[in-house]
Amino acid sequence: MKFDTKVVRAGIKPDPATGSIVPPIYETATYVLDEVGRDKGFDYTRSANPTRKLLEDNLAAIEGGKYGVSFASGMAAVDGCMKLLSAGDHVVCSDDVYGGVSRHFNNVLARYGMSFTYVDSSDTNAVREAIGPETKMLWIETPTNPLLKVTDLQAMATIAKERDLYLSVDSTFATPVFLRPLEYGADIVMHSTTKYLSGHNQLIGGLVVTNRKDIYDEMKFIQKTIGAVPSPFDCWLTLLGVKTLHLRMQRHAASAQRVAEYLESHPKVARVTYPGLPSHPQYEIAKAQMSGFSGMISFELKGGLPAGKTVMNNVKLCALAESLGAVETMITHPATMTHADVPAQERQARGLADGLVRLSVGIEDVDDILADLEQALRKA
Repeated sequence: MKFDTKVVRAGIKPDPATGSIVPPIYETATYVLDEVGRDKGFDYTRSANPTRKLLEDNLAAIEGGKYGVSFASGMAAVDGCMKLLSAGDHVVCSDDVYGGVSRHFNNVLARYGMSFTYVDSSDTNAVREAIGPETKMLWIETPTNPLLKVTDLQAMATIAKERDLYLSVDSTFATPVFLRPLEYGADIVMHSTTKYLSGHNQLIGGLVVTNRKDIYDEMKFIQKTIGAVPSPFDCWLTLLGVKTLHLRMQRHAASAQRVAEYLESHPKVARVTYPGLPSHPQYEIAKAQMSGFSGMISFELKGGLPAGKTVMNNVKLCALAESLGAVETMITHPATMTHADVPAQERQARGLADGLVRLSVGIEDVDDILADLEQALRKA
């Protein structure tokens, strides 16, 4: 199958019992065994569920991987990946990661003897220099949240192979439509399925995809043991959302390109970051490893934080909301919302200014999005 066909059909067949073209929801906790020691592949939904397995197989195929393991949230998937490590292990992490990730690393996992070094992973030399004898994993987010830094995954795979490290990539912003990190040598790809994969602001979920059987076996053990699994209904909703992923992402990216170009030319805007703009510091890398630039934009206004608040408080179509990656356009203030738990000094060191605005461009008519931004910017 070509990619667009995989999105709609991979791993999914009509229900053998009824012929239903839409997979049924197996909303059950327990399965009856044929006899002692013999089941039909399922015994308890925390361990496995037919609807969940369909989702895992479908998303693994889209990502170009052999194995998919789904979790109850993106953060549960992150935590599952960290369970590959032990006390005393060290992780080199992209500095501009989602605030929930750094909160989990610094405030939870550090209490159990793990250590983390945050570096600008778009700087290959900085990554090399951060690796020490205890380093076991590179945790790369590309593009990052919210500064949209892009990391050269081929370079990261080379480093990981040289030093015998896990290479884990959070590819939530790119989606497999625009980037498939396994093709560049990643061991693990992580997604918050809450975002673009489900795409409709209707659920919370996470996913890990790998080609390595040893990692898959460990992830399945962790999934079963910890029990942070998505409900069958959420898996079913994600399957429905994924069917239009390729179409939605094309619209997200096309509209975001227009919005980014508009903002970059606006006299009240000081800086715009979007991987599809030639002004982006890693524009050439983004072009080389991504087939599109997705729907996320960050920008700062010349009036700083007061101007940014004015814009965010005066938009009408764009929703002031924490999340991203859905059909609705959403606008976010990272310093007080998604990254509020990151200390102010650390945010400033990363380049995450208090006046930064993050925009998740939806699939509405782009002229309406632009008109809404224009009327809000007039008041700034």
